[in-house]
Amino acid sequence: MTSLIEALGIRPGIVCAVGAGGKKTLLYRIAAAWPGRVAITNTVYARLVPDEVGGPVFLSPAEELAETVRGTCERRFAYSLPEAKSGRQAGIEGERIAAIHRTANLDLTLVKADGARMRWLKAPRKNEPVLPPDTIRVLAVLSARALGEPLNDRIAHRPDAVGAAMGLRVGETETPAAMARLFLSDRGVTSNLGSVSVVPVINMVDNEERRELARETAAHILAAGPRFDRVVLTCLKDRDTARVDTVERSDPAYREASA
Repeated sequence: MTSLIEALGIRPGIVCAVGAGGKKTLLYRIAAAWPGRVAITNTVYARLVPDEVGGPVFLSPAEELAETVRGTCERRFAYSLPEAKSGRQAGIEGERIAAIHRTANLDLTLVKADGARMRWLKAPRKNEPVLPPDTIRVLAVLSARALGEPLNDRIAHRPDAVGAAMGLRVGETETPAAMARLFLSDRGVTSNLGSVSVVPVINMVDNEERRELARETAAHILAAGPRFDRVVLTCLKDRDTARVDTVERSDPAYREASA
């Protein structure tokens, strides 16, 4: 089975996660698998806790963050801004994250770059996501648990916007073709990203039925054109083992969908 790092093409630099259905968990698993020095942070509201990070979470005022990060010897950690009222951490300016990455001897900085209110699907607003300068890769995440479910506010953040990107009305059933459109649409989860490299990720592929639906979704994505060369399917329930499957253009499912 392909490793998570290999499947996602992770290399040193700044990598962001956007979308819905397990962004933070994906970042935690990448951090756990990364062999070098790695930090997790956020440009939007987040709740980062040490047990999930696998290391400490440093909270400092914005003007002290760089010194705080440079002063730690931890290999894996998170840093953010305190936000006492909400019980979460406040978002950090992307320029500050890029500067800390350059000056703090970090191999990899992992960034939660938008929010989805614990839903499985989302479509971004015009000002989302918030990517730091020098971002080298974006992981666009949606959840396989939405497949076969009716589109509503239980599964989707901003369901009207999600439906507009997928070509569905609220209440209609989410299909592999519709989820593929949410990855591909100029109003979907991969919009507003500029020219940065993007990997579609279908998460929560936690049984055989969802695996088949996710692979069908991936085949639709690849058949739509050359923008993406692979789609990564993940199951991250086990903290110690990420189950990973990669659908590429050579895969039989892709050839069947594009025939």
